[in-house]
Amino acid sequence: MATPTLDFPHLKIEYPESDGKPMAETDVHRKLLMDIIAALTYFFRNVIDVYVAGNLLFYYEEGVPSSAMAPDVFVVKGAMKGNRRTYKLWEEKRAPCTVFEFTSRSTRLEDMGVKRELYAMLGVKEYFICDPLAEYLTPPLQGFVLERGDYVRLKPEGDGALLSHELGLKMIVENETLRLIDMKTGEKLLTFAEAQDKAQRETKARKVEAEARKVETEARKKAEAEVEKLRAELAKLRGEK
Repeated sequence: MATPTLDFPHLKIEYPESDGKPMAETDVHRKLLMDIIAALTYFFRNVIDVYVAGNLLFYYEEGVPSSAMAPDVFVVKGAMKGNRRTYKLWEEKRAPCTVFEFTSRSTRLEDMGVKRELYAMLGVKEYFICDPLAEYLTPPLQGFVLERGDYVRLKPEGDGALLSHELGLKMIVENETLRLIDMKTGEKLLTFAEAQDKAQRETKARKVEAEARKVETEARKKAEAEVEKLRAELAKLRGEK
């Protein structure tokens, strides 16, 4: 008796959109992650093929859902802007140019070990690790640039800052946060809170300006009406003579 054969339909491989891990270990790390994503997104707002993301599952091997990482923040040149549920390297055909990891008690060994080796293998040109609380890294900001397939540690500037030539930014740890500075202008990129405060101040200034224009317009109309009234009275007086 012949053994029956089973014809299984093609099984679609699922790539989960979450790894079940929290966004960040502490409020400091969570705020920093949001600040850097917001700052970089605004900085590259006019460049249509620079994609900025954070805490998004990054799949780097087709057909193997376990081959995934969730970088804290990453920037990809040559990838069009737009919302993504996950980032699949074989579809995008672009590896990140720069990756940021904000190290903590639970991630420090992985950040300096497995992730560093993986990002080098994938061709990530720059890798920055930041310990905003200065608990695990000395110095708390370290950067690496890819040379011949391996990472070489960046030498800090005199003030301890590091330069990202891929992004055109200078960065330094300041008051438990990572400040990004435009290398061309020397201006600091705004944090999320600073951007909100600036928007509120600009909105208030526009309202004040609009109110001032309204008062000026009403005063001008009133003055013009007074002039017309005087002209009418003068014409009436001239007509009586």
